[in-house]
Amino acid sequence: MCLTIPGKIIALEASFATVDYGEYGARERVNTSLVEAKVGNYVLVQGGFAIKILSEKDARESLKAWEIISEELRVLEE
Repeated sequence: MCLTIPGKIIALEASFATVDYGEYGARERVNTSLVEAKVGNYVLVQGGFAIKILSEKDARESLKAWEIISEELRVLEE
């Protein structure tokens, strides 16, 4: 099983997009040939390919879940 954090497409050029992961501080250039992506879409990325477009609502729910998991891990590490 693979887990991925939703990212937001901030730029498109041909079959590639720049995906911003916001508070995680990362940007990545990914191939969008598997989805019909637009600037502003949230996507899941696996192996350098955008594999799924998410609604903003689903992306925010997923990001909230990641935030909770990250906080729990920080507590366990203390």
